Amino acid sequence: MSLATVLSRASVGIEAPSVQVEVHITGGLPKFAIVGLPEATVRESKDRVRSAIINSRFEFPRRRITVGLAPAELPKDGSRYDLPIAAGILAATGQLSPERLHEHELIGELALDGALRRTGGSLPAALHVRDAGRILVIPADDAHEAELASGARLFAARHLGEVHAQLMSDASPRPTEPAPRIGDPAVEDLSDVRRQYTARRALELAAAGGHNLLMLGPPGTGKTMLATRLPGILPPMTEEESLESAMVRSVSALGFDPADWGVRPFRAPHHSASPAAIVGGGTVPRPGEISLAHHGVLFLDELPEFSRVVLETLREPLESGSVTISRASRQANFPARFQLVAAMNPCPCGMLGDPAGTCRCTEEQVLRYRSRVSGPLLDRIDLHVEVPRIRDEDEPVSPEPSAAVRERVAIARAAQIERAGKPNQGLAVSELRTHCTLAPGSRKLLARAMEKLHLSARARDRVLRVARTIADLARSDRIGDEHVAEAIGFRTLDRGTGRGYE
Repeated sequence: MSLATVLSRASVGIEAPSVQVEVHITGGLPKFAIVGLPEATVRESKDRVRSAIINSRFEFPRRRITVGLAPAELPKDGSRYDLPIAAGILAATGQLSPERLHEHELIGELALDGALRRTGGSLPAALHVRDAGRILVIPADDAHEAELASGARLFAARHLGEVHAQLMSDASPRPTEPAPRIGDPAVEDLSDVRRQYTARRALELAAAGGHNLLMLGPPGTGKTMLATRLPGILPPMTEEESLESAMVRSVSALGFDPADWGVRPFRAPHHSASPAAIVGGGTVPRPGEISLAHHGVLFLDELPEFSRVVLETLREPLESGSVTISRASRQANFPARFQLVAAMNPCPCGMLGDPAGTCRCTEEQVLRYRSRVSGPLLDRIDLHVEVPRIRDEDEPVSPEPSAAVRERVAIARAAQIERAGKPNQGLAVSELRTHCTLAPGSRKLLARAMEKLHLSARARDRVLRVARTIADLARSDRIGDEHVAEAIGFRTLDRGTGRGYE
């Protein structure tokens, strides 16, 4: 009777909880059983493991083999347990030293010839194994992800035979080096946007304070062009933000590309996307677009054309910065601290307010069209800006490039981090009293605006956050009347949903 235990890691959201793979071999009729709440792909491991061991020139026992995956209440899915199961069988049959197994954690899918294949989710596993002080054994194709975990000890192998040699030797891999900081990504430049001074100002405010932005205007006025320029003026990602973004990509169907390290994501799903595609879902929960845009930009063009269900599911993540996907047998939490940028036409035909006067939409049609975007969702968008059609004329001065705007944004964002440890958009209500105090005249101005525009308490708080950002860009310690007035001016859609655009 032989028993061996191998350590591995599951994949639950962006977490990697520990899993013990116990292998018990006894006499009796040959049988291979896997217990511990395995999914179909895990139950199929026994056929892959048997062929991989035999084709790697090791002996496969013709006895009763029982594999237990603990904790039993944690659902196990995927092919990541192939390698630890194979290592456990080799250790239980005396073909592998069990002492070295306690220093390692193993993850990997086995091909029938013993080769190791990519499984994904190696970055969260590497971070947890690093904190546990062990060595992570992974397929070579997963190494580019795991190496982002600074200080982790990794052994990347291409074959079961290489894993056997590592576990039989006394060699210990060196800790990984910190991930290199890449240069500025190749993004569209803001100098391409002619005129549209108000929209450019709103974009700068959105970048500086992390505010959500809604652009309203006819087709072809540059709304999409402006949105795609936002990543180019955002501050550089910190190492922590880069790691979180990379972990989301690591556990998604997209996988992680080393070229994306340190680059703020920009996601622009089509308006036909389902709620599961936007928020996340699946039998095995996977991140959706709002999580893939974590620490980046989520651009929703033609906002009213999105499903009402999709738009309403955005409300909670916009406030909490995370989303929980619940299924009957499991629950997964994904980060979703994204910056929402949305664009919409002023009316069904899109020509309301156009100088040509070609719009024939009735007031009822305009109201019905705009009501597709609910008031509670509009309440959560800090900046509303009109992007009107302009005459095709040369600009008298060259438009400011992204580099100059990004420099101002970085200075303002640094002041916010030093003051509150977060961008202004994330200030809690209690923190507004400390960091967004107003003079008596400014308070009266805001009170009149609340009464005239029918602002909710949430909208009032968002005006305060935007005013704080305007003051930061002006390098002012206090919020003045001019800052509050400009912030109120960016609540366009609070003036009503009729033909006020004209």
